[in-house]
Amino acid sequence: MGDIMPNQVPSIRLVAPLAAFAAMVLAACGDDSSATLTSPPVPDAALIAQGKEIFRHDTFGDESQWTDTLRMHEVISAAVDPVTALSVGLKVDAEALPPAVVQGIEDGSISLTSPDTTVALLKLGAVVGVEGKVENVNGKDTLTRVGITCALCHSTVDDSFAPGIGKRLDGWPNRSLNPGAIIALSPALSVAQKAVYNSWGPGKYDPRFNFDGVNGPQVISPAYGLAGIHRITATGDGEDIAYWNRYVGVTQMGGHGTFVEPRTGVSVVNGPDDLISSKLPALQAYQLTLEAPPPPAGSFDLAAAARGQVLFAGVARCATCHSGPEFTDANLRLHSPDEVASEPEPNGVPSYASRSATKMYRTAPLKGVWQHPPYFHNGSAATLDAVVRAYNTKHALGLSDGDMADLVQYLKSL
Repeated sequence: MGDIMPNQVPSIRLVAPLAAFAAMVLAACGDDSSATLTSPPVPDAALIAQGKEIFRHDTFGDESQWTDTLRMHEVISAAVDPVTALSVGLKVDAEALPPAVVQGIEDGSISLTSPDTTVALLKLGAVVGVEGKVENVNGKDTLTRVGITCALCHSTVDDSFAPGIGKRLDGWPNRSLNPGAIIALSPALSVAQKAVYNSWGPGKYDPRFNFDGVNGPQVISPAYGLAGIHRITATGDGEDIAYWNRYVGVTQMGGHGTFVEPRTGVSVVNGPDDLISSKLPALQAYQLTLEAPPPPAGSFDLAAAARGQVLFAGVARCATCHSGPEFTDANLRLHSPDEVASEPEPNGVPSYASRSATKMYRTAPLKGVWQHPPYFHNGSAATLDAVVRAYNTKHALGLSDGDMADLVQYLKSL
């Protein structure tokens, strides 16, 4: 970050006329019904549990960045009350709150406009994705160190207690989080750096800015629905989740470890030790258990979705790339920037692909796509309707307004 960077219903069933198409797509992806079927490996429950703990609470030693360099513990203690924290998209885990705290919030006896309350929440481990060390200094609980975890950007809550307070939803992108505004609170940054970070807005983050100085924020991506997909990010730089976990953990979070990518010339070593490598297998194992959420009951028109499914597989040509059970050809190929509807980038920014290792884009998987607007890697499509219209224009599909509306309903059903 700069030089010091930081109830539900199942998807609609294939109707009879589409069964043959589904079989064809699966065959194209390598399905062979004559092959001997083998059982998938039994998940390692202990490894997954370890990964869950790492995902939620491990900072990889990034307090070196967030405390020692950016001095965020000072900012939080002086100026970040719960109301402010919630306004920039931080979330509170309701299940970490003792009954007395719940009662105090409900009856107003606990102030939500005091930074001391934020410190108390950090002491309880209740702020999703933020870990704080709270010590008694001169008789007062004082935040002395603070760091962040994977869950900061890639978890949210269900708002079951209040907006921004509820049960954790791991893997869901926190699209209300404003990372740039949070970073910009640091007293260690220049006015120019703060201006860049404040320009990003909620749900966006630029994981390349601290290397190339280009201000082109990307939407925070889901961390669910990745099992069986070997190109994890929008540009498909790495072939497993561990690649991106290492990149983010070292080069963005500031965790202790090493990341080297010859294709982009990135080489970063943080700290005198490695607090990341040994944790990558467990972290990935947990993330692979995070499934895309099914659509909420009543959130789409069933009949329109059935019509949209036919269009998706046929004249709209969506299944040409959004193929197979995960609705992506990412395991087979990547695509040049001129193929995608998300280019050119907003505001004249250079292509995000040009800033990557592959210089290409993967096809995004579509399960759970209803859940995470805005769309495209750069968030340039605010709604699924805007996505469909962009593709219709880019590829001259000639779809009618009714066709596009039906396609939207099908996408909402995935």
